[in-house]
Amino acid sequence: MMNLLFDLDGTLTNPFPGITNCIIYALKKVGIEPPARKDLTWCIGPPLLGSLEKLLGSDDKDLAETALAHYRERFGSKGLFENQVYEGIPEALRVLRKAGNSLFVATSKPAVYARKIIDHFGLDIYFEQVYGSELDGTRTNKIHLLAHIMAKESMAAADTLMIGDRRHDIIGARENGISGIGVLWGFGTRAELEESGAKRIIEKPADLKGLF
Repeated sequence: MMNLLFDLDGTLTNPFPGITNCIIYALKKVGIEPPARKDLTWCIGPPLLGSLEKLLGSDDKDLAETALAHYRERFGSKGLFENQVYEGIPEALRVLRKAGNSLFVATSKPAVYARKIIDHFGLDIYFEQVYGSELDGTRTNKIHLLAHIMAKESMAAADTLMIGDRRHDIIGARENGISGIGVLWGFGTRAELEESGAKRIIEKPADLKGLF
């Protein structure tokens, strides 16, 4: 049986409305005119603070931290629920869990928000634990996050897989000696996942059921 680490945004759920609404809110709060919503897709997946710094076009760390605080102001009350579970995900998780695999969430989103999202959508019954970053930025890097999870849960690399939609998921897996499975229903492209070293790429959640 395998340890299966699942990314959250773009893999289990589609967070596009909530994340983009909160980015737009945060930028306006600090006096920056936000881009069109459709041009914010790239912000879903990478650590948020870095994305805000790029959007602000400034090296002012205090300004970026202020924007992040405004983002969380809205996200904590509204944004995290402006979200939707991808069709087929609950069934795939049920099959994988029933087969004896151990499932974990591994997201760069703060764990305090990730747990609320997983609980809100009733996905908590499938997962052993939800792992994410800390509000102070600790473990937003997927390499560090996966290393932490593997040590905490005493996982062997040969028995562990990372499943995600962006290069950060695949690179994090690769740097920890585990295989990365890329998914195409999220926000990453096939080229991005292939270039990052995905062991396999799948097109729809139903494909998860036959993988392991």
